[in-house]
Amino acid sequence: MTTPYERIGGIAVLRAITDRFYDLMEQDPAFAELRAMHAPDLAPMRASLPSFLAGWAGGPRDWWEANPGKCMMSMHKPFPIDRQTATQWAEAMCHAIADVAPADTEIANALADMLTQMATGMARG
Repeated sequence: MTTPYERIGGIAVLRAITDRFYDLMEQDPAFAELRAMHAPDLAPMRASLPSFLAGWAGGPRDWWEANPGKCMMSMHKPFPIDRQTATQWAEAMCHAIADVAPADTEIANALADMLTQMATGMARG
């Protein structure tokens, strides 16, 4: 059985999506509020997110091994995530996935949908 991780193109594609996502966050004024709530140095998140996405999609689970007992919800609990910033996150991620354009469009669309649900699910208030 082929995993979503394999279908999306593995860590190289997830890294490209993540890099594009953080580039958008840093460069596009549409995501300024989202960018403002993050640390000045995005390098640790650029390194961490592909590993999280890999394990979440059925690939190597390095992120969970390095963060026992953690999940995305618990990692983001301290942040004041509202509907606007959750929507900005989802829009930036959807743009990043579209820009990278994985060959398997079905799994790329499913990834975008699931990440949008996760992001909007973190919104409080």
